[in-house]
Amino acid sequence: MTVLPDRSDATVIAESRRNAEAFGTLYDRYANELYRYACLRVGREVAEDVVAETFVAAFRARERYDTNRPGARPWLYGILAKELANHHRAERARFRALARSGIDPPTDEFDNRVAGYVSAQAVWQQLATAVAGLAARDRDVLLLIAWSQLSYEEVARVLSIPVGTVRSRLNRARRKLQATDLGVRG
Repeated sequence: MTVLPDRSDATVIAESRRNAEAFGTLYDRYANELYRYACLRVGREVAEDVVAETFVAAFRARERYDTNRPGARPWLYGILAKELANHHRAERARFRALARSGIDPPTDEFDNRVAGYVSAQAVWQQLATAVAGLAARDRDVLLLIAWSQLSYEEVARVLSIPVGTVRSRLNRARRKLQATDLGVRG
């Protein structure tokens, strides 16, 4: 059975309950996005495993997916967040190592390396140090919004917290980053 790309995520998940191969459409839609986010959080070495674990967990949980929600993106990020929590020590160590090393964060896209590389590298070191110092729950909210560009409502669903809590955690993270003289504006 071929799943057309214009079908909603909920429709794809419902179809995958009858035909497991249909679930591959979700992988095609979201794997690269989840990988980029995970790579920034825990590095390439761990990101592939975390994303694979995310899709395995999502596949196993597809029977419980609420098909009244047409988009599975927040659901997948929620599973990814849980998988990342399992690797939080690696993430913390990575931010500390990046802060010490001065190495540019990994990307696969050449066009991300633009003018201002030298000054951006210096800011990256400071930012990595500051982000490593955030509480894990504040860091999760900040990075889901900044790197994955999820809305407050989507982050609330990902982390299973109220939208007001998302706002307060983001505000706290921004204030702490502002205190590092990085010029992060709330």
